Amino acid sequence: MLELKQVIKQYGSKTALDGVDLKIPQGEIVGLFGENGAGKTTLMKCVFGFIPYKGTITLDGEPITPKNITRLSFATCEHSFFPNLSPESHRQFYQEHFPNFRDKRFRALLDFFELPAHKPARSFSTGQKNQLEVILALSQGADYILMDEPFGALDAQTRTQLQSELIKTWQEEKKTCFFITHDVEEAVILATKVIIMSARPGRIKKIVDINLPYPRTQEMKMELPFLDLKTYIWGEVYKEYLEVR
Repeated sequence: MLELKQVIKQYGSKTALDGVDLKIPQGEIVGLFGENGAGKTTLMKCVFGFIPYKGTITLDGEPITPKNITRLSFATCEHSFFPNLSPESHRQFYQEHFPNFRDKRFRALLDFFELPAHKPARSFSTGQKNQLEVILALSQGADYILMDEPFGALDAQTRTQLQSELIKTWQEEKKTCFFITHDVEEAVILATKVIIMSARPGRIKKIVDINLPYPRTQEMKMELPFLDLKTYIWGEVYKEYLEVR
């Protein structure tokens, strides 16, 4: 279980996160949703240790340290891969440093999305960089997959394909997935639970169970249970928008 207790993050006099308590059980796929400025990315950076914070964050009861950090993989729209390395060089690096790296999956996804294996990542288009970021996160073999807006800059077809790969990884390997999105449809189509954050300062406002069967299809987006969940979640976030303003 990934657990946060009274996590506080301040930037000078501004409080970005104000006492966040959150439990993400093993095997869940959880979406984090809220308006801009709610502290979603800040929360994710705290989990992965990118920034200091007050409070505690534990993984199965243990603090996150260099010893167990490989149990987490991270994909971000800001890109965490090595820009001067090619996908093939990344593959070699991950094989050496991550014992559970899924080499077969990495190669298959690289071929499927037709990414050039021997060109440096810095030469890729924005969409290709996002694809590589997600492919690495899904192939690392980590127990927990953390993703910050991983599909935001992708075209609709590629986005749907990578969403399917995320669900496939989650179902086949019983991974725990925790992702940020600004797209309420994406939250509902992927997640078992959607966490709604309040805004300024960021707190957990509500956790919504998404009781829709898997596999989830694009056609479900036109069905009443999906539309009801979408309307409810969006309405809760809109209330925050009105309160802040």
